[in-house]
Amino acid sequence: MQRTVIEAEEAEKLMQRDVKFLRLWDLYGGLLTDNQREITRLYFNCDLSPAEIAEAKGVSRQSVSDCLHKCRKQLEEAEEKLHFSKMLDEARLSYSLYMTRVKRWAAEQKKARPEWAAALSALENLTGGAEERAEIKE
Repeated sequence: MQRTVIEAEEAEKLMQRDVKFLRLWDLYGGLLTDNQREITRLYFNCDLSPAEIAEAKGVSRQSVSDCLHKCRKQLEEAEEKLHFSKMLDEARLSYSLYMTRVKRWAAEQKKARPEWAAALSALENLTGGAEERAEIKE
């Protein structure tokens, strides 16, 4: 039982690391060489193991592992210098807070001014309100 919990925690850490890498790859992948992009694409997007990539590319498994490690380090260094991922997180949070305030205001206005309900519903649809409600219901 103890081992299963530890294995699950390790798997979760690896998954979080991979998600972080993919986000950095989306932002800074253009900084990688064509070969590095191909190896990381095969590993993360096609879910191939380093051994499978090595066989397909005609290189050693160790060179694939080294490439993945080097790419991860290179992308993390780019983020440390440029902070695009951090800025996107901050912008996403600001937008979310803003939209929450807009939706609360719209709900208050619907109650206070029922004649505005149709226009406010149209506004919600334009700002993604209906789509978000549909996703929540699913």
